[in-house]
Amino acid sequence: MSTNQSESGSTGLDLSDVEHRVGQPIGGGQLWDPCSTSDIRRWVMAMDYPNPLHWDEEFACGSRFGGLVAPQSIAVALDYGHGAAPACVGRIPGSHLIFGGEEWWFYGTPVRPGDKLFQERRFHDYKVTETKFAGPTMFSRGDTVHTNQHGALVARERSTAIRYLYEEARRRGMYDDQLGPIKSWTRAELDEVAKVRHEWLMSNRVGVSPRFEEVEVGDRLPRRVIGPHSIATFTTEYRAFLFNIWGTFQWVAPDGVDDPWVYQDPGWGEDFAFDEEGAKIDPRKRDGLYVGPSRGHIDAERAGEVGMARAYGYGATMGAWCTDYLAYWAGLDGMVRHSKADFRGPAFEGDVTYFDAEVSGKDRDTAWGVPLVQVKLRLTNQEGAVLVTCTAEVELPL
Repeated sequence: MSTNQSESGSTGLDLSDVEHRVGQPIGGGQLWDPCSTSDIRRWVMAMDYPNPLHWDEEFACGSRFGGLVAPQSIAVALDYGHGAAPACVGRIPGSHLIFGGEEWWFYGTPVRPGDKLFQERRFHDYKVTETKFAGPTMFSRGDTVHTNQHGALVARERSTAIRYLYEEARRRGMYDDQLGPIKSWTRAELDEVAKVRHEWLMSNRVGVSPRFEEVEVGDRLPRRVIGPHSIATFTTEYRAFLFNIWGTFQWVAPDGVDDPWVYQDPGWGEDFAFDEEGAKIDPRKRDGLYVGPSRGHIDAERAGEVGMARAYGYGATMGAWCTDYLAYWAGLDGMVRHSKADFRGPAFEGDVTYFDAEVSGKDRDTAWGVPLVQVKLRLTNQEGAVLVTCTAEVELPL
């Protein structure tokens, strides 16, 4: 679905460079190097996901995998642009972007050290609607197919980007009205957070998979918590997305496409654009911790310039949290087959994120050819505000 030109002209968003790209393959970044054990360990460290299968060599060697294996969520870390590249297509002057959600399909091909993922990307569609946050806002979707060096299908992803005029979002200041000062946690509160985190960590550390027949609709999964979020945690997350490390990727374009949208400027506001030419000499000029559209994640002043009240987390991180949480419950003999996460609000500096989920359905005969359990998951902060709603289908052994 897309707006036509007469509609887009009335929104304040200049979509003249967007419409003709709908349905087209696009280019983007391709990592030079295969996935390493350090990449896997860095990723689970950044996601606060202490599943020993992904970092403990002795545990992993004693498992059925025979060695370290990456979590399913690493597919987004081995891609360029947090997976949002095919949803951020076309130049919209004066715009900014936040993540709106992710949908994933996984095909049972694990990522191991030495594997290299390749991506095919396509701009799927968009629509424009009015939001309280920023007025006229574009919700655009893009598709990515992830395969490994053998051509095996690892995952498919559909990402949703929210693109808006940053000056309008700043003028409205929605989060300024909703957020108080950064929370100051008492020792007792932090001890309770640590208790919940440890109980979840121990809930399935050895990776025992629930049996399909034993799981009942209405069963609740163990509660998880991450946080408090901070500049340090946001920075750790950012560096675990491998394309954010200097010199890790090259630009590629699909064959036979006249205008493949490889690394063109999407129209970021003043002081939020990369210097692609200058970065060939000084890579800091496209390092998102210092320049570019990601600066607001770790810089409260820059966050305010794009409509956020303070430093905030990454949408792709929240999507990975969902996958990791569900995979941990599924155990070594289970896996996440499909998930759809809608991002309702960011994880702000100083907050914590709670995970609460329950089994909502069961299906023995599925299109996947395996029994699946349906799970509903919500991520909320300490005030109960909803950050993510997620529905998922999880494969469990019979």
